[in-house]
Amino acid sequence: MNSSNNLKQILIWVLFVASQILFAQNFVLYNRAFCFVYVGFLLLLPLGFSRLNTLLLGVVTGFVIDLFYNSLGTHMAAMTFIAFLRPIWLNAITPRGGYENIDTPSVKDLSLSWFLAYALPLMFLHLAVVFFIEAGGFHMFFYVISKVLLSTLLTVLVLVILQYLFYSKGRYS
Repeated sequence: MNSSNNLKQILIWVLFVASQILFAQNFVLYNRAFCFVYVGFLLLLPLGFSRLNTLLLGVVTGFVIDLFYNSLGTHMAAMTFIAFLRPIWLNAITPRGGYENIDTPSVKDLSLSWFLAYALPLMFLHLAVVFFIEAGGFHMFFYVISKVLLSTLLTVLVLVILQYLFYSKGRYS
């Protein structure tokens, strides 16, 4: 990655984190569906991004969110987990020949169905970690799972809408 791409990534990171802290933190539906748009930064990183840098970005992003949510490492643990799983999941869903001229795993570069197959499981796992840590265990299993499912659907819906509104083909290239 050259310095211009690094600067774009930093700006995009600031926008995702700031939008989470300023707007999405208060976007809650019926006290069950929460919007965690900041995870979109990690999900939309370029496909060729190194595993170590992805892990470092996951840790830093989770730490910053924890500072503003006062959640003592919950988001940092979840983001680190997703940063670890992301390359494994990408390898699992990548066709044998790979992708031609595709830099980012976005809706406009691949397709809506591909993005949903990519983002929904990762978002579900991220939110499961966050909400089960917040609950302190599995004693409220069905309540927590309902929060995870509804929050996953809400967050992925918001990420898809944001991509259609703001992302163009080749945004990171």
